[in-house]
Amino acid sequence: MTTQEFTTNSADETVELGRRLASDLRPPKLVLLRGDLGAGKTTMVKGIAEAFHAAAQDDVTSPTFTLIHEYRAPEMSVYHIDLYRIDTPRELETLGLDELINDERNLVLIEWGEKFPKLLKERDVEIAIDRLGPEQRKITVFLAR
Repeated sequence: MTTQEFTTNSADETVELGRRLASDLRPPKLVLLRGDLGAGKTTMVKGIAEAFHAAAQDDVTSPTFTLIHEYRAPEMSVYHIDLYRIDTPRELETLGLDELINDERNLVLIEWGEKFPKLLKERDVEIAIDRLGPEQRKITVFLAR
C-alpha cells in the first residue's frame, strides 16, 4: 500500500487536487472517500469528474438523497455514491453496487463506504479528508492496489 499526504487551503485547491489524482484513478477502480460531514468529499469528486470530462464541477452535487449519481465521460462512467443513509448490508445489496464495481469501464467513488467491511476489503483507493480549519484540509490517499 502506498500513502500520499496533501494539504489544501480552499475548496478550489481540493478540486484541483481531485483533478491531479485522477491519473491514479483510471477505471476500473473502487474509491472510498472518508471524512466528516462537510469535510470536502463531494468537492474532491468535482475535480475527479471534471478531469475525466464526465461532468463540470458545477454539475457535481452530493448524492445524499438520490444515493447514486452517474456522470458519463466519452469512454467511461463515473459513479458518485453516498451511503450515509444506508444502514444495513441488505439495504446496500439493493443498490446493485457489485455490477457497477465489476464493470471495467467504471470509476466508482463511494462516500461513507467505511460503514461496510465488504467495501473496505474491495477498495482500490481510499481518500481520507480531515478538516484542519475552516478551509484547510489534510488529504491522505491510500493506494491499495
